[in-house]
Amino acid sequence: MSQPKILPNLQPLRGFLALCVVIFHIPEISKTVNIVSFSDWPIFHKGEEAVWVFFTLSGFLIIGQLYKELKNGNVAIKKFYVRRMLRIYPVYYVVLLFGFIYYSLILPFFDIEYPVEYSIIEGLAWCIGFLPNVFKVLYAPGAILLVLWSIGIEEQFYLMVAPLAKISKPKPFTVGLIVFTIISFVLFFLPDFDFLRKYHFIYFYMSFGGLLSVLHYEGKVNYLIIKNDILRILYYFMFFAYFFTNAFVFSEDVFIHLFSFPFFGIFILNISNEKLFIINNKMLNYLGTISYGVYMYHMIAINFVLFLIMKLEDYLNLSDFSLILFINITCIILTIIISHISFYHFEKPFLRLKKKFNA
Repeated sequence: MSQPKILPNLQPLRGFLALCVVIFHIPEISKTVNIVSFSDWPIFHKGEEAVWVFFTLSGFLIIGQLYKELKNGNVAIKKFYVRRMLRIYPVYYVVLLFGFIYYSLILPFFDIEYPVEYSIIEGLAWCIGFLPNVFKVLYAPGAILLVLWSIGIEEQFYLMVAPLAKISKPKPFTVGLIVFTIISFVLFFLPDFDFLRKYHFIYFYMSFGGLLSVLHYEGKVNYLIIKNDILRILYYFMFFAYFFTNAFVFSEDVFIHLFSFPFFGIFILNISNEKLFIINNKMLNYLGTISYGVYMYHMIAINFVLFLIMKLEDYLNLSDFSLILFINITCIILTIIISHISFYHFEKPFLRLKKKFNA
């Protein structure tokens, strides 16, 4: 069996996005426990936008693979779901169960009050049913469990899309992606469908990423791959300016998303087809490799570090600057350590098994 083609530059992108989420949450959680924090730079407020790029990248890769199977005449839907389960479920359920234990048992043991307004059975029902986004809004279950919302959104989307790929022909499937992207975007902002915004049912990033992948496979969006090297590099600078500056901040959410989802999609299309340079930096590629763990475990690391700071702050006797620096560096390093251990000693067996279910 031939190995799937690895598109260039996407691993470093994953690593960058995961770190954006981590440094977004460090000051957010620090504020909730009255620990000094720093978030004055725009990059500290781009965690949600990083998740949108993750959604776009997910659709680009996964729907692209589904479409290749569709073109070959056999969408192996059972194998598709088994691959998703083996990649997503192990870490998902570790974080889910740890979150329940943390808020229901560990915090009370240390006499730290945190309101748990749900039963474990109900929490499991929402999250096993892949509606953690609804669970998040209904109960504000705590930072460790909040990160699960985006995994739920992805799985909901693929529960809808994969069966459609199974029963479709290539052209209707492509048209369906176009229609789905437009309708899901419009409904998301209609007043009568405000529950879509309330519970974060934000599917159009994934469908648009998938649509670009499908059209690229058919050679129909080559005009979106910027041929001029200077203009293409300028586009890449615009992408990073999106995260490091407020140059692309809009007053209305509808305009933010209307700009962002095609902007991210075209960026991924170009960076994954880049011929001028391929990022081979070992550290950046390593962060991309463990990025799922970085995203899933970082709240555990942040909570642990801040818990220690609360207990030891008087003994540390650090200035505000030193304490902020210490918290950020420690949270990032601990997140990477946990993610490394998880990837190489917990996730790897599932990933090896996952290869047996390649299409």
